[in-house]
Amino acid sequence: MAIEDRRQRERTARRRLITETARSLAEREGWDAVTTRRLSTEIEYSQPVLYKHFGSMEDIVEAVALDGFGELAEALRTARGGSGADELTRVAAAFSEFAAKNPALYDAMFIRSTRLRFAADDTPAPLVRAFGELRGAVATIAGARDVDTLTEVIWAALHGLTMLSRGDRLRPGHDAERIELLVAQFRP
Repeated sequence: MAIEDRRQRERTARRRLITETARSLAEREGWDAVTTRRLSTEIEYSQPVLYKHFGSMEDIVEAVALDGFGELAEALRTARGGSGADELTRVAAAFSEFAAKNPALYDAMFIRSTRLRFAADDTPAPLVRAFGELRGAVATIAGARDVDTLTEVIWAALHGLTMLSRGDRLRPGHDAERIELLVAQFRP
């Protein structure tokens, strides 16, 4: 069993190397620069080795996105346990900060086409956790309103602010003020 355990650890390590390299390359040069040829050159494995771990570039992007949702869930969980502004404001600010610090990762999670789906029976655990952390903060202000629907609306609004800000469509330096105004619209 020790040989099979070692092989599994090596497969896991190669898979992790591929996703980390794809993410790093995307953050440096954009997703258009991430190709199987480029990845195989960067990690010094042949393209067939990449395809042993991932069937397509879309599979690689999905793996990166899943990692991102895990990181986002952790960032939102940390914000929920913080102090200072109310919980939803902290979580909304953490969401915005995560998106700003990780633009290519955010694109993999929310912009690029993937087969990842929210609110489905087969929704992967990292997506459920990320949504759950935001939902937990929204529940603090939901009152009699449907928490899931309210969470979806706030998530959509945060995404809109994120994308408009990234596209230089909003005045710089007013992110915190916009988040506070957004959250204020939903307080009872």
